[in-house]
Amino acid sequence: MSDKEGEAKPPPPGFEISKSRGPFTTRNGPVYRAIETGDIRSGLWVLDRHCNSMGFMHGGMVSAFADGALAWAVWHATHRMSVTLKLTTSYYDTIRPGDWLEAHPRVVSVDDGVVHVEAEMLVGGEKLAARADATFRALRRTSK
Repeated sequence: MSDKEGEAKPPPPGFEISKSRGPFTTRNGPVYRAIETGDIRSGLWVLDRHCNSMGFMHGGMVSAFADGALAWAVWHATHRMSVTLKLTTSYYDTIRPGDWLEAHPRVVSVDDGVVHVEAEMLVGGEKLAARADATFRALRRTSK
């Protein structure tokens, strides 16, 4: 659980706060990344500020979290920054304040700088809440 009104509690074992956060993610996070080499999962404690008026995680926030997690997978596959060309998110269950949400991304293909990725978003690392698939364009630049 987290302090639903305030900040998230520390992440589960094997995760640390993301070191590659832009202004959007910093304001809407915090987002965590798995620390084991080769593990590209991302995580988020769902806080009240991530939720809609019905009391569960806003679909736009689910999509934003998925977009960042998928971009992280693209970085690992290409070692290049990227931009989202297409993102589709499908929702299967509600995500509540206090839930730990994990994205489990997978790179499907990399072809001439176009990267196809997909992810399952799991509550507590187990319950399927959403899926996302996306197409990214890897950029020439490797960092700011």
